[in-house]
Amino acid sequence: MSDRVTPQPDQPDPHPERPGSAGEHVLQDALGTSARAERFHADQMCDRLVPAMQDFVARMTMAFVATSDAHGECDSTLRAGPPGFLQVLDDRHVAWPEYRGNGVMASLGNITENPHVGLLMLDFTDELIGLHVNGSARIVDDAALRDEYPGIPEEGTPGRRAEIWVEVTVEEAYIHCRKHIPRMVPVDRTRSWGTDDVKRKGGDHFGVAGARRAEASERAGGPAADPRTAERAGAGASSGE
Repeated sequence: MSDRVTPQPDQPDPHPERPGSAGEHVLQDALGTSARAERFHADQMCDRLVPAMQDFVARMTMAFVATSDAHGECDSTLRAGPPGFLQVLDDRHVAWPEYRGNGVMASLGNITENPHVGLLMLDFTDELIGLHVNGSARIVDDAALRDEYPGIPEEGTPGRRAEIWVEVTVEEAYIHCRKHIPRMVPVDRTRSWGTDDVKRKGGDHFGVAGARRAEASERAGGPAADPRTAERAGAGASSGE
């Protein structure tokens, strides 16, 4: 593909009248997909959540969230909770609560620099279908959002009281096709919402902290340690844990 076209930032848009970005339009022309893209936009692209989409969002238990900072450096993360943790405020607004995490604030930090976000929700168990929601995000205090939308239910699960929310104004909403979505079977598990317990959070699952401790010990003149023997607290945890 690179032999045919290499899109560049701020390139001229060959089809400014079409939905989408200049890069999309350049590649659609180069790869001969313009007709398919136009048909998809005409059939599936919405600027709001239609009723079926609202129902879909309301029963989701997870969403993948993509953000980037002011320089375009990207981050992708997972947000999860019981059905209804994603709140459909109206057909143009959806919000999720931010709970206690690792304190890095990667996604929220990006949003303060660049409000554009992309959400992907997937139904792995029943309908095998997905929904993309792209829009502009803002960080809202819990009390302020509840004043604006008093119907938001109070969270009753210990460790899951949100102090802030992310509210997204929907700009695009469209289907993610099912053909490559794997079917999965949910398994009951005990969740430690809001915990700071290292093992229950996954510990040093990939051995990074252990390897760094081993390197520091070796630099300090201590015995060389094999990082492969570092404890990986939480690795292989059973679903019932």
